[in-house]
Amino acid sequence: MDTAPRPAAEIALPAGWGAALVRGARCRCPRCGEAPLFRQWLKPVDTCAHCRQDWSVQQADDFPAYIGIFVVGHLLAPVIIFMIATLGLSAWVTLAVMLPVAVVMLIAMLQPTKGAVIAFLWWHGVGAFVQERPIATPESTGDV
Repeated sequence: MDTAPRPAAEIALPAGWGAALVRGARCRCPRCGEAPLFRQWLKPVDTCAHCRQDWSVQQADDFPAYIGIFVVGHLLAPVIIFMIATLGLSAWVTLAVMLPVAVVMLIAMLQPTKGAVIAFLWWHGVGAFVQERPIATPESTGDV
């Protein structure tokens, strides 16, 4: 079986880094958008089943968790302030309610965030990734 990545001409590469991030956040291969990016909850596949991109070289490390903590903290901070200042709930009641909510939110967004980080690294050619861009055709550029 051939393990070399399929040429970019055979793959529908994303048009921009935003499209690549959306593919990654949907837990699909950022390069082709066809195959799953993860084989387990946070463990990426070694090689894409469709385009044969090597994902074993990704180095997302702890960055997805940092992004998740940042986003969840900023989303819940106004809720916590509202619960204490407006509703007059004690700090203990607020903690008892918001801690499980924060944990569930963080767990729910961790895999999509990791997929988006991997897509970002791939799109920009960070680390061992080779930077690829869609091939411009006369139809896509308007030069017919």
